[in-house]
Amino acid sequence: MNDETIRHHGDELYAAWRDRRTVAPLTERAPDITLDDAYRIALRFIDRRVAAGETIIGKKIGVTSKPVQEFLGVFQPDFGQLTSGMVFADGATIDLGTLIQPKAEAELAFVLKQDLKGPGITAMDVIRATDYVVPCFEIVDSRITDWKIKIQDTVADNASCGVYVLGESRGDPRKLDITLAGMVLEKNGELHATGVGAAVQGSPANAVAWLANTLGELGIPFKAGEVILSGSQSPLVPVVDGDELVCHVGGLGSCRVKFSGRSAA
Repeated sequence: MNDETIRHHGDELYAAWRDRRTVAPLTERAPDITLDDAYRIALRFIDRRVAAGETIIGKKIGVTSKPVQEFLGVFQPDFGQLTSGMVFADGATIDLGTLIQPKAEAELAFVLKQDLKGPGITAMDVIRATDYVVPCFEIVDSRITDWKIKIQDTVADNASCGVYVLGESRGDPRKLDITLAGMVLEKNGELHATGVGAAVQGSPANAVAWLANTLGELGIPFKAGEVILSGSQSPLVPVVDGDELVCHVGGLGSCRVKFSGRSAA
């Protein structure tokens, strides 16, 4: 794609996010779109958000677990950038009117104390560079109509980033076995799903290392203080008014989020 087309699609997705509406899949309208094109579109999308006053505070890894891959029909990881307008505190109530077609997933977030720049980063490097980990929810939210996405669509849409909620319980990944630690997801007080760290590329640290190396090849480092969402350990959970989700991570703690109102879609 030429630069003008990249800007057009990035601006279109930014407008869809701003106006709480969806657009037709890019892969239907531009069937020759490549992953490189899609990442350039995502960068334009995020540049528009930054120009409007947000700051980049981290990264996310998406489509890492088999349940999510099967649900979306996308079978390789992708990544997006997290901005200051996306983060909520543990126990927050999220207004669904600010989202379009949200789905929640439970995962582990890494908060870094050191910079990391690939390639050559290992899972052990990730553990050493991590200040702490917390349970979290990511509320993914596609700007693509009816979630009819291929990998290029979700990549261009900043990996379907919506918002995320960070738990208060902090754990040291040098003392907590994040690979074998079990996760329990409750919806409205009832067991909804269970998971384990190993479901995410063998370990959440492996997923973070993958992203550090992928971004390193593009000249983009992880920076101290950034939040890295490591990928879902649960199936995607559609949410509606009145829903409350809680995820518990063995040996670490929990994260809670509530939803009110109606989504824009």
